[in-house]
Amino acid sequence: MQWCEAVVHTTTEGSDIVSELLMRLGAMGTEIIDRADVPDPDKPGVYWELYDKKLLENMPEDVLVKGWFAQDEHTHDVLNTVRQELLQLAQGGFGLDFGTLSLDMQNVADEDWSENWKKYYKPFRIGSHLVVKPTWEAYTPVEGDLVIELDPGMAFGTGTHETTNMCMQLLEKHLTSGLRVMDVGTGSGILAIAAARLGAKDILAIDIDPDAVKVAKENVALNGVDKQVRVVVGDLCKSEAMPCELAVANIVADAICMLAGPLTRHLVKDGLLICSGIIREREQDVLAAAKEAGYTVYDRIEKGEWVALCLRNEAA
Repeated sequence: MQWCEAVVHTTTEGSDIVSELLMRLGAMGTEIIDRADVPDPDKPGVYWELYDKKLLENMPEDVLVKGWFAQDEHTHDVLNTVRQELLQLAQGGFGLDFGTLSLDMQNVADEDWSENWKKYYKPFRIGSHLVVKPTWEAYTPVEGDLVIELDPGMAFGTGTHETTNMCMQLLEKHLTSGLRVMDVGTGSGILAIAAARLGAKDILAIDIDPDAVKVAKENVALNGVDKQVRVVVGDLCKSEAMPCELAVANIVADAICMLAGPLTRHLVKDGLLICSGIIREREQDVLAAAKEAGYTVYDRIEKGEWVALCLRNEAA
């Protein structure tokens, strides 16, 4: 099948909004190529030592958001709509730096775009022990490594994005062996697998997207944690749930605000909710919803424009 690859030049600050715009207008998938997602090998730290300098050198200066649209009789009109919405975004601004928002296009074959992004995805470390290893890459573990094999497909959750990254750091810090865990909006299953690697005994992973659930099930099986992790289609308010000592939700601020209250019915007293996908400007909205639902702030970290919170459930 032939596809039209739309490439938008933007910034780190604008990349997620541009990605969401392309998906809303019918893109079958998106990819963000951002130098900021690749740690500088010259800087010390536990993340950086697995990267090749050439990877950073070969990446574009602009942040590129790629989206793929099926070639059919509607493609021309769809891409005109993309141009118009990018223009409106540039004019509106929202107080953010979106860069040029220039649009490039080319035709690609199906096998090109579905595999091309993999060259940027290499093994990397998160925290002290967690290592994310793409299935197609070689990696030799060292003592203490907890390796997560992952093929995210088109599901969200490679571990490179700040929001997923911070959730994994907080899981490593606060998850103790034997806990029950719910992963709300599991995507690729990376956080559920991380919880299993860290010693959680019973994990329920939920996502509303059947395709994401398929990917997550495959990754759970690949990592040999299918006895600990159950993956189901649904949302927390309408599908199965379970009592747990810890929940993790790497979604968006509005969804966290909506789910904070219902989650207290499943979290034990003093249980922890790790949540991210919160852009800094929305942190106070999430904190207000959390306070109303009966949570207190137990821990907080931030990276770039994103915030992750660890909340303690104090509701009776």
